[in-house]
Amino acid sequence: KQWYQRRVTYRRRLSYNTKSNKTRLNKTPGGKLVVLNSTKKTQLAKCGDCKIELKGIPAVRPKKMASLSKRVKTVSRTYGGTKCGCCVRNRIVRAFLIEEQKIVARVLKAQAAKK
Repeated sequence: KQWYQRRVTYRRRLSYNTKSNKTRLNKTPGGKLVVLNSTKKTQLAKCGDCKIELKGIPAVRPKKMASLSKRVKTVSRTYGGTKCGCCVRNRIVRAFLIEEQKIVARVLKAQAAKK
């Protein structure tokens, strides 16, 4: 058998090959094979609206994210860290246009009342 086909002994208490218990074999300088536990892959934060990856937010596991400071986890902008800049801009423009529509409707209503 090859060295990577041998049976391994887990180092932690969980003895099943689950998602949270993935390991890799490593050969030490002394020629000994040891099992190293690997961490799960991280995902980048995504925009809540358009689902593109957000820039400036680190891709770390939730436990590590909790220990990071606020300035690292967010972007200094409205909806920073949850929505991308384009979506925030679209929201602002949409809100402005809706307010403009309300004003126009009010003016037309006032003109109709005068006549």
